[in-house]
Amino acid sequence: MSADPIRWPARLVLTAARDGAGATRVHARHDGPLRLLKTLYPEGAGIAHAVLVHPPGGLVGGDRLDIQLDLQAGAHLLVTTPAATRFYRSNAGEATQVVQANVGEGARLEWLPQETLAYPACIARNEVRLSLAAGASLFATEVLGLGLPAAGQPFDTGRLLQHLEITGQWLDRGWLDAADKALLDGPCGLAGHRVLGTLAYAQTVALAEVDALLTDSRALLQDVPKSGITHLAGPRGAVLLARVVGDEVEAVTLALRRVRALWRERLWSLQAGAPRIWAT
Repeated sequence: MSADPIRWPARLVLTAARDGAGATRVHARHDGPLRLLKTLYPEGAGIAHAVLVHPPGGLVGGDRLDIQLDLQAGAHLLVTTPAATRFYRSNAGEATQVVQANVGEGARLEWLPQETLAYPACIARNEVRLSLAAGASLFATEVLGLGLPAAGQPFDTGRLLQHLEITGQWLDRGWLDAADKALLDGPCGLAGHRVLGTLAYAQTVALAEVDALLTDSRALLQDVPKSGITHLAGPRGAVLLARVVGDEVEAVTLALRRVRALWRERLWSLQAGAPRIWAT
């Protein structure tokens, strides 16, 4: 981790537990400007939708956000945000957001934040570490936009570490540096695009009928030139990955949401379950 001093720390701990009636109840503890805005139940009491807010609206050098998610056995928690996570220009070291989740036995987590925007000249870390107990499963998304091209502010300086890890099953970690032209503009990297979207699904057992699911998932993205879907199987379970590269955050986000809706229906026998906050 960075040795830079933390100027404005904030921490939020969410604990989700299933009660005797099958409802998922959420308890929150916080320090600093990071809060649970509301817990909603649009799908019934068994699935809690938690909306997180960071009132300052973004992070600058020296800021640090820590989010801890603890899901007890059988709980189902969907976590989202009403707005983008913004890493602004840094004048005083790194800005950091760290998410750590422990998903208990038979529990389900959906980590579905809005997009992350890396402003020109930011120095940032965006780290997500997720751990599954036996019988648990999860969805996790990340849509990253580099710079503000629509405002004429390209990502020409700065760097951001992206770290998305499902313990023992998958790790995606790397620096996106404005000086790394091979990565940002090369054919084996982002090829000149500045939006990268990832959707991951993981469970602790093998996937059934995965070939049909992959075929149907790829069909949903046939109109998205820079996209791909992969299945990874190992001794600790299975992972499905969808990646989309594009030029507009909205287009990449909508493409991944189509795939998530299909996977949620096939794998969990649930409808798309779009958080109500996304429609406001």
